[in-house]
Amino acid sequence: MVSENRYDAYDTCVIGAGPAGLAVARALTERDLPYTHIERHTGPGGLWDIDNPGSPMYESAHFISSKTLSGFGGYPMPDHFADYPPHRQILSYLTSFAEAYGLRERIEFGTEVRDVEKNADGTWTVTRADGRESVHQQVVVCTGSQWNPNVPDLPGEFTGEVRHTVSYRSSDELRGKRVLVVGAGNSGLDIACDAARAADRAVISMRRGYWFIPKHLFGRPVDTIAAGGPHLPMWLQQKLFGTLLRIINGDPRRLGLQKPDHKLFETHPAINSMLLHHLQHGDITARPGISRTEGRTVHFTDGSNDDFDLVLLATGYVHKVPAAQKYFGNEQHPDLYLSSFSREHEGLFGVGFVETNSGAYKLFDSQAQLIASFVQDTRGGLPTAERFARMIRSDRPDLTGGLRFVDSPRHTGYVHSEAIVKYLAKVAAEMGWRAEGRPPRVTSVRREAVAS
Repeated sequence: MVSENRYDAYDTCVIGAGPAGLAVARALTERDLPYTHIERHTGPGGLWDIDNPGSPMYESAHFISSKTLSGFGGYPMPDHFADYPPHRQILSYLTSFAEAYGLRERIEFGTEVRDVEKNADGTWTVTRADGRESVHQQVVVCTGSQWNPNVPDLPGEFTGEVRHTVSYRSSDELRGKRVLVVGAGNSGLDIACDAARAADRAVISMRRGYWFIPKHLFGRPVDTIAAGGPHLPMWLQQKLFGTLLRIINGDPRRLGLQKPDHKLFETHPAINSMLLHHLQHGDITARPGISRTEGRTVHFTDGSNDDFDLVLLATGYVHKVPAAQKYFGNEQHPDLYLSSFSREHEGLFGVGFVETNSGAYKLFDSQAQLIASFVQDTRGGLPTAERFARMIRSDRPDLTGGLRFVDSPRHTGYVHSEAIVKYLAKVAAEMGWRAEGRPPRVTSVRREAVAS
């Protein structure tokens, strides 16, 4: 290990002040660990600030996990929030979180990181866009995973407009147009529903069939039902909930959808109550994958075709880390221990690059707490730090929760939320580390920002 003196000489650099970066900053603050926090935008919140340049946020966006299960540990979302909060409520929550823990005044806003370079002695040099440099013992990259769109080529020559949904903001952009939405991720489903209400014609193209999970069951947010138990074996959950969805939704082929080619929960959940509604009312048409394009005409794999003015690609994102890609490796899924710790480069961490099936903030918090505890024990020269360093290099736990995820780029390295949270808690307990953030010392600082 490196001498203790070097650990005392440098702090930790946190890059990004979205949800992940704020969780890391709080965890470091709680332990009185020195850190530098850099954010290219003018305020906290990351992609949840719709005015943040390059943000993929759109006006109809809401959380797909409920407020009950979505807040950071020690700082729940307010009771007056909607069951599935809209993006402006989420931004107000993140802003109030930063203020409650005194994080905001420590952030270098309006500062972009141009480069992260590993030094010969194991420290890290962070270079800002204006050329200023700083040296750090650790770097935690929290730049997010939904900024760099995955843009596939359409087969053939389409002469209409083609855009990725990263640039989409509101349904006003769809009025008077024949719109095709490609992809069935949660943003794609939202935007398809916008098109159903606003476009002259709306079609959604999906390469496979999906299980559509309603946001509410029995008057309650669906994730609170699942989290409330009983905690059944995965195969039994799949059977019971799959049967329930078939009863509620009926045969998807009746609405032009394909039958799912996988078991429930084996893909990222499609949590949406409105797409089936619009299909049932003829506001939108479902089509399979695209075989080719010609002029304004799109031909689908079932032999059908239609003419469009606009094709919106809801085809996801790649997990690029522009300032430090060479250290993170694979753009689709960096090989990080517990989706956070670089196995190859000591002192390099990432939070926010995990693909999972539930609310992310509690997971970010658990990852941040583990990182901060590791940094603290490393600075103190404690044996737990060396023990955990060995785990980073060699431990490869099964975090699938018993699921066999579909074979697709998005699901490479996909983890089951309950499995990874439990494992993070288990590791923290074995190390004697705290697994969840604490409430702020002065709760009255939760200002009216969260009332909007």
